[in-house]
Amino acid sequence: MKLATFEKSGRQLVGVVDTAKKEILDLAGASGGHAAFASMLSLIEAGPSALAEAKKLAGEWKKDAAMPLDGTKLLAPVPVPPQMRDASVYATHVRNAPRGMQRYLARKAHGAEAAAKIQAEPDVPPVYRQLPVYYITNRFSVVGPDTTVQWPRYSELMDFELEFGIYIGKPAKNVTAANAKDHIFGYTIFNDFSARDQQVIEMQGRLGPTKGKSFDMGNAMGPWIVTPDELGDPQKMNVEVRVNGEVWAKNTTADMLHSFEQMIEHISKDETLYPGEFIGSGTVGNCCGLEQDRFLSDGDTIELYVDKIGVLRNKVVRQK
Repeated sequence: MKLATFEKSGRQLVGVVDTAKKEILDLAGASGGHAAFASMLSLIEAGPSALAEAKKLAGEWKKDAAMPLDGTKLLAPVPVPPQMRDASVYATHVRNAPRGMQRYLARKAHGAEAAAKIQAEPDVPPVYRQLPVYYITNRFSVVGPDTTVQWPRYSELMDFELEFGIYIGKPAKNVTAANAKDHIFGYTIFNDFSARDQQVIEMQGRLGPTKGKSFDMGNAMGPWIVTPDELGDPQKMNVEVRVNGEVWAKNTTADMLHSFEQMIEHISKDETLYPGEFIGSGTVGNCCGLEQDRFLSDGDTIELYVDKIGVLRNKVVRQK
């Protein structure tokens, strides 16, 4: 199933999306106000029985509870996740990202010729193969599809990152990778917007990207959640980045150093993960401007396509 959070008459509702019908079914309306369908987080927390009920209602598809998908305002699937973690498990990106930052610094200090001499790392640092490195990001800065992102005033270098990730479906603590699949509720697309000029400064402190990524509207997610049974193997999907309709990048999701199950195993060591928490994959290789030495401009529209999920579209504008 595809499950979305949407807005109607000023209320946040949760629904099932049928892309063939081009409709969305209001689950609360179709169920007569079932408490599990009060929000996406309520649905996740209610467990398998609520998901089964949603599937049953989708099969019945009551027309009086359905509405056209076109014109419906979709929000982030979980507008305020209980927690957000973002890993970095794509080897190509891990190798190329330092080059992008060094290239930026070299160009700023010594010009284009110096920047052109910077090469990518021959391999990822060993720790990236040993475990799924991650950081905790701002769960309150989440926005949904077709939201216009207001770029932070302190940054000139606007960048995108094509990622996807999982929502935790039930509490997980000391879970093995072999059993972790049962804890995955579903998948969505994640655009981890990045203020690269600020990130280059912040990363020198070795405590993470901080203000390079932590700003209002910096985490775009959507357009909906796809459940594992519909998505299949998350490492067999094509992805594409389009900016103003022009293809900037194409790749697949196959380059993962660690699976989502392995991420859950690592993160849940003596730490409880709760329903609705989000874990990102990190940037798919070559699917950000930093790796391409090509950045966004004021007013650009970015579309992130992930096979079996859909398209996450956002526009970026500079604040006056």
